[in-house]
Amino acid sequence: MSMPAQRDATYDDVLQAPPNLVAEILNGRLHTHPRPSPRHAYATSSLDGRLFDPFGEGNGGPGGWWILVEPEVHLGAEVVVPDLAGWRRERMTSLPDDAWIALSPDWVCEVIFPSTAQTDRSLKLPIYAEHEVRHCWLVDPGVRTLEVYRLTEARWTLLATLKEDDRVQQPPFDAIAFPLDALWP
Repeated sequence: MSMPAQRDATYDDVLQAPPNLVAEILNGRLHTHPRPSPRHAYATSSLDGRLFDPFGEGNGGPGGWWILVEPEVHLGAEVVVPDLAGWRRERMTSLPDDAWIALSPDWVCEVIFPSTAQTDRSLKLPIYAEHEVRHCWLVDPGVRTLEVYRLTEARWTLLATLKEDDRVQQPPFDAIAFPLDALWP
């Protein structure tokens, strides 16, 4: 008995997803997961706060970045929603008026939870590499770690694995430092 052929997901599928779910198209298939848990949201918000002030608006720091929480990013047929993403302002001179961004970020951060770990690592990381996202951070509040990756010759290179209260001073945001435990409630 043959299985019916699955059709590729479309943007209409993303739009039809219930509002309490994050919807993405990864490798032609619709993937959904619940909105972040409070622990996940805390880590995301804390990291955004650490990076936005010095890099987003300058405020005496290095500036030069757009940093957004859960932006919808269209990378060809893929629709991804990283927990955080950043674009150098010289590449994206202004924020688009559309509900999504069609330019690959320079940096993404995924906050890992058991329900998203496999998707983040096995589906999204290769998509980010294919679309030349240069930097990726994986934050795991469950085990209190930060993995820092750089894209080198189309492959992810692990630069550092930080834990607990280690000092974070990593590319592309190595102009500042903060303790990793600032991300944990």
